[in-house]
Amino acid sequence: MKDLLLRQVKVLDPGGPLHNTVTDLQMENGRLVKAGAKLPKGKGEEIAMEGLHASPGWVDLRAHFRDPGEEYKEGLVNGLDAAAAGGYTAVAVLPSTNPPVDQRAAVEYLLRKGQGHAVRVLPLGAITKGLKGEQLAEHFDMSDAGVVAFTDDLAPSRNARVMLLALQYVMNFDGRVMAHAQDVDLAALGQMHEGVMSTRLGMRGIPPMAEAVRLARDLELLAYTGSRLHVDLVSTAEGVELIRQAKAKKLRVTASVAAHHLMLDDGSLRGFDTNYKVMPPLRSLEHMEALREGVKDGTIDSIVSDHRPEDTEHKKVEFAQAAFGIIGLETAYAVANTALKSRMSARRIVERFCQGPRAALGLSVPHLVEGEMAEITLFAPEHQWMFTEKDIVSRSRNTPFVGHRFTGKAMGIVSNGQVRMIS
Repeated sequence: MKDLLLRQVKVLDPGGPLHNTVTDLQMENGRLVKAGAKLPKGKGEEIAMEGLHASPGWVDLRAHFRDPGEEYKEGLVNGLDAAAAGGYTAVAVLPSTNPPVDQRAAVEYLLRKGQGHAVRVLPLGAITKGLKGEQLAEHFDMSDAGVVAFTDDLAPSRNARVMLLALQYVMNFDGRVMAHAQDVDLAALGQMHEGVMSTRLGMRGIPPMAEAVRLARDLELLAYTGSRLHVDLVSTAEGVELIRQAKAKKLRVTASVAAHHLMLDDGSLRGFDTNYKVMPPLRSLEHMEALREGVKDGTIDSIVSDHRPEDTEHKKVEFAQAAFGIIGLETAYAVANTALKSRMSARRIVERFCQGPRAALGLSVPHLVEGEMAEITLFAPEHQWMFTEKDIVSRSRNTPFVGHRFTGKAMGIVSNGQVRMIS
């Protein structure tokens, strides 16, 4: 479907000509041809939905599509379908595949495979060759091929000099480094957040200082180099405060939090359900409250899905043997909106899905402008619904949210000349 007339849509597009208006939107061949009150019926389907909102297209900064190497868990095209179902028009794809995305050919493979989809692929390149933390990968070559930032995913380098060199090198082409703030030695063999609950359940914990120690190091390196750094998956109060201080010093740092860390705490693990096993781990209520406050005051710029598909063999096993991770593209907005709507406006929440991620990657915001090709996310912030198995588009099913009731839902996207509405 390429043509669509949307009735009485509330537009949230700060800096755009239609911001904060309620208007009809006529799309033809993926282009916003007209906006105004009571437009005459045009081509294609007409939709009138109470409470429908539109914003520039959302971007996810962190999704693992398992392609190449483990396509039975997801696959690139299937992952992009899941992203569309979650309201995303672009997705940054993690490089921790088999083989890793650490050279130009791997970048070109992802872009070629995603070509023509409504959701744009934004490849992330490895910081180091083979994600081993030893030798820098070919950053400039990958950037030239289309990489938007560099990360070693959940395998951050122990070697401070390697991180220093990465931060210095990307300055040659205004590149970005993404840091997973966790000291792998302090976190070694940990299964969940270290605290009262881990003691009660008899599981080895991952202390909050594992995040703080590594983050403090990386921020010192950032201050020394003057480069750009994006901090992935902040999960602790200490992490939020360190980033707040770094921003006060005018360091060029941005940060993200996974949507599930805004709704779930470590008490969710009482039943040893491996669908709640994520990395970084679900923290205590105290940390969750600090994360919510960090999102509200802008310390944390972006909310991400941290989409990490795992098949049954890697999840339905004893807790200690289970893989970390959940799928999140289909639910990230609903989870975040439900957790934050009592303290933030719909506009501010959506900024963490649109403007924040785009700023982290240096991408422009595709404002809603008559005559321009549309890159739009449609959503309903007050829509009440229950997430069920049929709402899962991902090939894997590892989510704790089946049966949860949410407020707020992604309703569709208009992107790359295509219209995809969600039932």
